[in-house]
Amino acid sequence: MPEATVGRRGMLAGGLLVLKPQTVFGTAANSAVEVGIVGCGGRGNWIAPFFPEFAGARVVAVADVIREHLERTRDKLTVEAGRAYYGPEAYRELSRSKLDAVVIETPPYFHPEQALAAVEAGKHVFLAKPVAVDVPGCKEIQRAGAMARGKNLSFLVDFQTRAQPVFQEAAQRVHRGDIGKPEMAQVFYYAGRPSADKGKPGMDPGQQRILNFYMDKSLGGDIIVEQNIHVIDVANWFLQGHPVKAQGTGGRADWSGTAYDAGDAWDHFVITFWYAGGVEASFTSHQLTRSFADLCVRCFGIRGAVDSHYGGLVRITGENAWMGAEKDDTFRGGAINNVKAFVESVRSGKPVNNVETAVESNLTAILGRMAAYGHREVSWEEMMRSEERYREDLKLRW
Repeated sequence: MPEATVGRRGMLAGGLLVLKPQTVFGTAANSAVEVGIVGCGGRGNWIAPFFPEFAGARVVAVADVIREHLERTRDKLTVEAGRAYYGPEAYRELSRSKLDAVVIETPPYFHPEQALAAVEAGKHVFLAKPVAVDVPGCKEIQRAGAMARGKNLSFLVDFQTRAQPVFQEAAQRVHRGDIGKPEMAQVFYYAGRPSADKGKPGMDPGQQRILNFYMDKSLGGDIIVEQNIHVIDVANWFLQGHPVKAQGTGGRADWSGTAYDAGDAWDHFVITFWYAGGVEASFTSHQLTRSFADLCVRCFGIRGAVDSHYGGLVRITGENAWMGAEKDDTFRGGAINNVKAFVESVRSGKPVNNVETAVESNLTAILGRMAAYGHREVSWEEMMRSEERYREDLKLRW
């Protein structure tokens, strides 16, 4: 998983894109798109090679707040020493340097300021999900997305499921009525607890938090925002909108003395989302045991059901039965498809932008978190009025 700087970790282009004789930056058409990676943790190192391997782009710069990660990634990607940026302003220095696009793979807490800095510098943005940890942050991403449109820049948030053809067809079949009107949905994300990364002896507590941001309420947004958003996004996609309200609960087991004792994020949520038209969706998630894991979205109507699993079975049962796939390479394949679509959009000068749907799913996860934290019902309107902003001073040494 990605660690990174002080900011982490559907098919958007329909049909083939026609190349112009010049790119949007005036270089020769066969020149490689140049990208910089902000965030040199696990996710950043995993996805960075996809840009040259599958899209013909060049990684020319890297940035991070953990020097060891920065140097390791610079060596791995053969980036010039002078293009490796370190420290609290590293993301800004990288964005202002000579390149075409910024790839942000840092803790979600930092995404709004880093994405906005990239767009202000006139760079295309490829952003890991989720886009933010709070409502104000989501609104800042909306502003950055609108600014990108105004500057003719691409802004792609990396939701892998929407980039996969089998999920695209499943959504199309649901939308055209193959299962009838959706009446209820079952949504869940079950996974094991990640092991804590203690870092090296003497490491700053702030850097340790960055290493374990996916289990940190402020840096990751809790597991419902940082991870469960995958299935929440698919539920919104299938049901063609966001919930009108939510009610829920959840909690955190005692992990003290175990290898998983890090952060303050909850390890289970139980929530009901109500969508327009009276559709109820039961949502549950946990990180309690590695003995059972699955990411699933099912929607039921009187004519059938869609049964979809991240990385697994995708099908429709009932009157209009359809076997989409017994297994799908969602995680890797979806990321590759997004990288290819993003780089092609930069190269061709035909921007892609999925900020609105990405923010909508992010806000849906925050709605569920608010309802669970308060053990009460919360409406979409109340959530949108929230001005609560997560603020942290990690007190990192430079």
